[in-house]
Amino acid sequence: MSDLITLENLKPFSKSKHKEKRVGRGHGSGHGKTSCRGHKGQKSRKSPDISPWFEGGQTPLIRRAPKRGFKNPFKVEYKIINIKDLIKKFQPNEIVDYNSLKERGFLKGKNKPIKILGEGEIDIPLIVRVNAISQTAKEKIEKAGGKVEIIKV
Repeated sequence: MSDLITLENLKPFSKSKHKEKRVGRGHGSGHGKTSCRGHKGQKSRKSPDISPWFEGGQTPLIRRAPKRGFKNPFKVEYKIINIKDLIKKFQPNEIVDYNSLKERGFLKGKNKPIKILGEGEIDIPLIVRVNAISQTAKEKIEKAGGKVEIIKV
């Protein structure tokens, strides 16, 4: 019963734990005077404030690496919805706008402008109020008897 391991008798294996290095306790300890920091220099000071990306004065990697590409700050990213998806969830002569699309689960995540594309066929008239629409989608909706209104962003 004495060899049963419990929280009370847990201890590390022998020689698995090292004695803590006590620095700055006189030169008889072997870690005195400069406290294992060496003489002078940036890292020998009390609190060396060196950022993790500092490379000792060498040109940093981020500045040595070639720059590629271009990020257009004026690009407008649309939430794309096809006509075939609209006919599944809308009734004839219903208004298709931001709120109605959000209610029916088309819009999730960030608020993006809405664009309707012409994939699929439509046979019911809808009143569509969106930010952008493709030419084919506009033709198909108007051919089915619906209306298209463009809302500026």
